[in-house]
Amino acid sequence: MAVPDHLVLAARDLDAGAIWLEGHLGVALSPGGKHQRMGTHNRLLGLGEGFYLELIAIDPLAPPPGRPRWFGLDDAKWADDRPRLIHWVARSDDILRDAAASIAPLGAILPMERGDYRWRITVPPDGHLPGDGLLPTLIQWDVPFHPAQRLPESGCRLMKQEAFHPDPVPLRRALAVLGLDSRLDLHRADGGEPAPLVAYLKTPRGLVELD
Repeated sequence: MAVPDHLVLAARDLDAGAIWLEGHLGVALSPGGKHQRMGTHNRLLGLGEGFYLELIAIDPLAPPPGRPRWFGLDDAKWADDRPRLIHWVARSDDILRDAAASIAPLGAILPMERGDYRWRITVPPDGHLPGDGLLPTLIQWDVPFHPAQRLPESGCRLMKQEAFHPDPVPLRRALAVLGLDSRLDLHRADGGEPAPLVAYLKTPRGLVELD
């Protein structure tokens, strides 16, 4: 079974997004790095053992990747300059098995690297977010360490994730196959459009909502 690995927040500009997020949470982000294969870069925040937050943006200095970027970043519609919680990633110890078992297509399994990290991750060919961002991307770390182990203690913890969707039953079924149905409170939306993913974090400033 997969387990939650990290939250994904997207920003139009990484530096501006980090300033906003640090002010919102009351803690500093740690440096991340560049993803040359996708033309993106990031910063990180530890959320406890084996779990973290990733703030990601298109790297304006990187050459075009020659393929759609992950997490739907090429098609993101930025309403303002603040980061948005767009997705979550779940960790697998056998990504081939879990991706094949998924009843929703999660995309190709691509090898990635950054510094001394090596991992495999599911990415749809067109870069879209599976299940409107509510079904997680799968990742398998191919090194004996995890990013959360190298991040300083932030005093922040994930308390709950929830979302609203006009047709939640197939999504709940897809999450259950991966053993993740208890990790996202998924409700039926009254309107016809999915609501953004929402995460509630316990922080030094109290309970903070991210959407």
